[in-house]
Amino acid sequence: MAATAASSAILFTDMFAVSAVDKDGKKFDRVSRIAAKSNNHDMRLTLDINTDLIDLPTDSTFNLALASTLNPDGAGKEGAGAGGWRADIEGGLADDWEYVMYGKVYKFDDGTGDEVTAYVSFGGLLMALTGDYRHISSVTVGEYIYLLLRQ
Repeated sequence: MAATAASSAILFTDMFAVSAVDKDGKKFDRVSRIAAKSNNHDMRLTLDINTDLIDLPTDSTFNLALASTLNPDGAGKEGAGAGGWRADIEGGLADDWEYVMYGKVYKFDDGTGDEVTAYVSFGGLLMALTGDYRHISSVTVGEYIYLLLRQ
């Protein structure tokens, strides 16, 4: 994937290291909640994943991106607009990633200083991304986004 071609679609990207899996116990058979910390932006991530589709054990690393569309040129940023969420799949950014989810940013919490937490629901699988607001300033409440993940 060329960085310049996809730059208008990507809202956030970083490499993460998994620090814990199901630290509060396993609640569902095929879902694990991972805790991870980013390498470049000092972000903290809590993410529910479908373990039938991807395995992220403790101490593993993965690349994560949040995108407004799966179109590499950034066209069609309306997300769930014409054609629905599946309209962007064929020949798009999803081809370069192992695990893709589509969801809605439902909340932002202010932390201390410049820290914020963005909350996203991917059909019941949840994500909380915490860190400096400058790194996730392109993500807004009410917006539909794609989560892209690869090991």
